[in-house]
Amino acid sequence: MINKWLFKHIDNSALVLFRIFFGILLTLEAWGALFTGWIDRTLMAPQQTFNFIGFDFLQPLPGNGMYYYYFVMGIFGVMVTLGYKYRWSLSAFTVMWTCVYLMQKSSYNNHYYLLVLICLFMLLVPANANLSLDAKNNEKIRSISTPRWVHLFIILQLLIVYTYASFAKFYPDWLDGTVAEILMRSKKDYWLVGNILQEKWTHVTIIYFGILFDLLIVPLLLWKRTRTLMFIFAIFFHLFNSFVFRIGIFPYLSLAFCLFFFPTEIIHKRFKIRKEYYDKAEVLVPSRAGLMKAFFVAWFVIQISLPLRHWFIRGDVLHTEEGHRLSWRMMLRSKSGISTFKVVDKNTGESTIIKKSDYLSKKQLRTVSAKPDAIWQFAQRLKKEYAAKGQDVSVFVDAKISVNRGPYEQLTDSSVDLGSAKWDYFFHNEWILLPEEQ
Repeated sequence: MINKWLFKHIDNSALVLFRIFFGILLTLEAWGALFTGWIDRTLMAPQQTFNFIGFDFLQPLPGNGMYYYYFVMGIFGVMVTLGYKYRWSLSAFTVMWTCVYLMQKSSYNNHYYLLVLICLFMLLVPANANLSLDAKNNEKIRSISTPRWVHLFIILQLLIVYTYASFAKFYPDWLDGTVAEILMRSKKDYWLVGNILQEKWTHVTIIYFGILFDLLIVPLLLWKRTRTLMFIFAIFFHLFNSFVFRIGIFPYLSLAFCLFFFPTEIIHKRFKIRKEYYDKAEVLVPSRAGLMKAFFVAWFVIQISLPLRHWFIRGDVLHTEEGHRLSWRMMLRSKSGISTFKVVDKNTGESTIIKKSDYLSKKQLRTVSAKPDAIWQFAQRLKKEYAAKGQDVSVFVDAKISVNRGPYEQLTDSSVDLGSAKWDYFFHNEWILLPEEQ
């Protein structure tokens, strides 16, 4: 029964069309970074990047290397669009994108992580089996169908993303409008809508539309009676996010996902796809079906588990940040911080207050004052820098943070030498003080 459900073949119009949209968006993401100044601000101007802990070896290329890097990524995006050497080009893009994702956290975005996941998914599926140069050049890979698990995989992945995003909003500062007001306050100068975004009714709409849209979008897209209406809502929601929050390709990627929710015959007809429509409904179980099902189970166990891990770490994730990443906690808080780094020579007792602006960009200064992992990393780098000069030092950090413009609370234990402290990947780092401990 499970084999019939997963491996029944359906028309592949949605998949091959999604590949084309996906490739265009990959290209725009890569080449867009060349023209918006993102590469310079995030990767080239800073003296150092705050990579994911454990990936210090991933550093920006010297000189203009990152410009060439992103230009090449854009070429791979074009190749994906055309379906030319698809596996090779998408593999190269995936590796390059993942390296940049792990290379820096100052511009962390959940959507960057989602793009890694979708790239991996697209490597698993025969998205180049039609409407591609590969299929044109190689009859053996040409096909007009795809197994149904392709659609089910995307739908379940999106259900996880949206459901966690919705549940995360059930906390006081979202429900009372504090977060919506803070998010919109910086948009008051927007043309035409700036004043509207400051209205109380706008904030109330954002509160409840945000929760309900995330919670219901997948189920109601699956239901025939509400599918068209929810697609219209999705267009409004994602275009609003694109205009107001300016988050790159991701609103448009989210709209492209809707292809997998409509009946395949509608996609085939509406987009006038030039290929034969498949309607045989054959069940073709591959020889490695058992291995594939084991992979699916492992994938979704991980996807369901990762966003839950902060519940098993002591302290509020809004304060500690431990377990925040990879958990679909999107646009939930505004955070500011004040930090002082003091280096003490262990031999002479001489202390020095570090001028952070000598080391960090403006964006990194905000990160290193509010994010405990970045605070720890900067302390580690200071220790290494002084060690290179022959000094054995301790690094003490006094950091305070404000969440959603609330009162400042102590974040770090200023008596702990963070230059010698170890980072706990899975549990609470004791030098991160909790509000109830103060």
